[in-house]
Amino acid sequence: MRALVTGGRGFVGRWLYEYLVGEGDEVMVVDTETDVTDEQVVEHAIGALRPDAVYHLAARTHVGESWREPLEVLRVNVLGTAAVLAAARRAAAEATVLVVSSSEVYGSLLPDELPVAEDAALRPATPYAASKAAAEQVALQAWRGYEQRVVVVRPFNHVGPGQSTSFAVPALARRVLDARRDGRRELVVGTVTSRRDFTDVRDVVRAYRLLVEHASPGGVYNVCSGRDVSIADVAQLLMELAGVELRLVTDPELVRPVDSPVVRGDPSLLVETTGWAPRISLDSTLRDVLRHLEEEGGHAPRVTS
Repeated sequence: MRALVTGGRGFVGRWLYEYLVGEGDEVMVVDTETDVTDEQVVEHAIGALRPDAVYHLAARTHVGESWREPLEVLRVNVLGTAAVLAAARRAAAEATVLVVSSSEVYGSLLPDELPVAEDAALRPATPYAASKAAAEQVALQAWRGYEQRVVVVRPFNHVGPGQSTSFAVPALARRVLDARRDGRRELVVGTVTSRRDFTDVRDVVRAYRLLVEHASPGGVYNVCSGRDVSIADVAQLLMELAGVELRLVTDPELVRPVDSPVVRGDPSLLVETTGWAPRISLDSTLRDVLRHLEEEGGHAPRVTS
């Protein structure tokens, strides 16, 4: 299979590239050197490969930053999606375009709405979530209006080695390692009672390829584990793996202005369509995150096996 990946040098894009190549695909990557809102530039890239699949990952993805730059988030995430779809229609009309949305489109969820399935109402509560909900509509309109082969995915929280420390889990891991190095006894945290549905990024990208192969055009699919874990439990696991005991101290600056107490997705449609199931445990994921951060910092790994 020939595949083009937008945002291919980002956290998920790098793992997707590695997985696709390992499956024998011919892969072309475009990233920050290509403005995905420039339809002609994107069309040139797609036309050079004539891909069977386009994985559209390029986006502004940080929820917190979207409050500060909502117009730029909308420009990249919505107009970029429209440009990629239009370019693909002209340069690779038969290609399946997988558009990556986010579980954030569901907004704040009530306990009786969990696990949340794809037919739930969308209530985006952040500029980032609003941009992803709009991008979904652009993608689904391309299916309805042009019969373009489009698949929309809503990944829930995904994590793994190489993720930026501007995101919650690697940020926690970094602070655990820093506290161990400096001999501190406290770990600064945000809201630790929040519960999230975590999936290893390596399982996520495997789901993406399976959906390109097996999903129905115009379909929307959750990518999640179906289990929720508290941030406090994640912090405890990180401390155990790093071999330290720390007291959790809440920093108000790390508390989100809008936050769902519990997020848990329903992966049934993904499982029924592809047979996918997560293979990597949260313990293994967190161990790999810590080891990556240790190696990145030039320290010999001291994470427990």
